[in-house]
Amino acid sequence: MAEIQRRKTPTVKIGHVRVGWEVPVVVQSMTNTDTADIPGTIEQVAALALAGSEIVRVTVNNEDAAAAVPHIVDGLAQRGLQVPIVGDFHYNGHLLLKKFPAAARALAKYRINPGNASIGKKDNDNFQVMVECAVENQKPVRIGVNWGSLDQALLTRMMDANSRLAEPRPAREVMMEAMVVSALESAQAAERYGLRPDQIILSAKVSGVRDLIDVYTTLAARCDYALHLGLTEAGMGAKGLIASTAGLAPLLLAGIGDTIRVSLTPKPNGDRTEEVLAAQQILQSLSIRSFMPQVTSCPGCGRTTSTYFQELAEQIQSYLRTSMPEWRKKYPGVEELKLAVMGCIVNGPGESKHANLGISLPGTFEEPKAPVYIDGKLSTTLRGDTIVADFKQILDHYVETHYGQSAKSEKLIGAR
Repeated sequence: MAEIQRRKTPTVKIGHVRVGWEVPVVVQSMTNTDTADIPGTIEQVAALALAGSEIVRVTVNNEDAAAAVPHIVDGLAQRGLQVPIVGDFHYNGHLLLKKFPAAARALAKYRINPGNASIGKKDNDNFQVMVECAVENQKPVRIGVNWGSLDQALLTRMMDANSRLAEPRPAREVMMEAMVVSALESAQAAERYGLRPDQIILSAKVSGVRDLIDVYTTLAARCDYALHLGLTEAGMGAKGLIASTAGLAPLLLAGIGDTIRVSLTPKPNGDRTEEVLAAQQILQSLSIRSFMPQVTSCPGCGRTTSTYFQELAEQIQSYLRTSMPEWRKKYPGVEELKLAVMGCIVNGPGESKHANLGISLPGTFEEPKAPVYIDGKLSTTLRGDTIVADFKQILDHYVETHYGQSAKSEKLIGAR
């Protein structure tokens, strides 16, 4: 597989996390708690961070939220979590950052929407004040343009200019161009107010997949700033997952994007960490990053009317998720492990041979035995009621012997 050539962008430091072409694409997410609810926000940030979110954004929309920020950061530090916290500002960010300097210092980055910051208006210095506050505290800024809150004065000027052309462009093209211009002009203004290019990240969020691809392709061609990717509202369930994958994959494969978020709408009281797992899976499916061992399992057919292989696949997937926090510490590289849990003899042995560890369960009318393959070779055959437990033991042994300290020592001795 050809290596993806990323756009060369400055490396932006966000707390201890770096974003830019020299480092892997970073996964981030956002809380949906009331930020003023300090315990609740700490709990959700912790859950997101433990799920793998490397940056977490919180809403800072009023004085109570701003006052809570330092306590949230301190509370996370007491848990041993150093995940960078980004403040999301709209309309009143210039007031909050000035009135609550402790929040301005505690945040690792500020997110500013130029459409809601009155950029360019003589009677409002919102944007300039926030950027100057970032400069004072040496914090990076994401300038996040959103088509739902695009600078209307800029859009009106561009639409009027387009209407005077002999052959006006479609309104959609003008809208996309307005988003790019808003991002670039805001970045240039931020530099005039004191930010360096390696302190600026741009985003141009839309809700349509084709719009997302078009606007970021244009933006990437016209600047060298680091870019944050994501649909502004992906939606719920399968729709959100499919739309995010369809939009992000072409851009990432083209080398566009330094940090991503999958903005899924959760079910009421749903698990917010689903969007983190989705972002990780997109990157891992594209062979851009690895986060946890992958399980290949067949969809089932008339040969597999038993649900046994489905239950095994689900149990192994769950076992991997619960084991990974400890495995990640003890067994570096284990996230590259590939497993196959197949349901019958048609593709089972072949898929199992392509995995590091594979099991081919008997189909409905096949002999009740399950051959296990290790690194492409038949290792043993499991039978009876203990297949699941036996396979987990084989998995544990493989992880320990291939990724543990003893395995490392053997590799070092062999290399001498």
